[in-house]
Amino acid sequence: MTSSKGQSLTVKLSLAAVFAALVTVSTLILQIPVPSTGGYINVGDAMIFTSALLFGPIVGGLAGGIGSAAADLIGYPVFVPYTLVIKGVEGLVAGYIKNGKSLTRDLVAWIVGSFVMVSGYFIAEAYVMGLGPVSAAVEIPGNMFQVVFGGVISVPLSRVLRKSLPSILA
Repeated sequence: MTSSKGQSLTVKLSLAAVFAALVTVSTLILQIPVPSTGGYINVGDAMIFTSALLFGPIVGGLAGGIGSAAADLIGYPVFVPYTLVIKGVEGLVAGYIKNGKSLTRDLVAWIVGSFVMVSGYFIAEAYVMGLGPVSAAVEIPGNMFQVVFGGVISVPLSRVLRKSLPSILA
């Protein structure tokens, strides 16, 4: 079975598994705790955006959600359900918006995906987890650092890798 862009479901699921592992590892490599919310700052968004910008919404969404939730399972299990959804939607949205030939679309994909992540965690922490908006707001600068770092790495990396991987991207 192939998708409209020619990638088989097997290839997409395989790429999602590989990138989920990369997201998990990149999330675990560097963790800066945020005591007010019990969360942490990490660099996993670089791999989420890379997977989404290279391979689209299915790979980006699965890699982002599963990879980030797996990392949270190790040390921050209370965040697992929120992370699965927030990071999954981040990768899904960025992958849906991206366009392999347009830097502008890649940047818009990164910005919208970033908004999903930052606002998603704010809403989850402030209202769903009941920490309140003040405590949740403390994590906004760290989350913004994560997505800025993620975009600074992933946008140029994805554009370079697209030239090396044309057959799998078709």
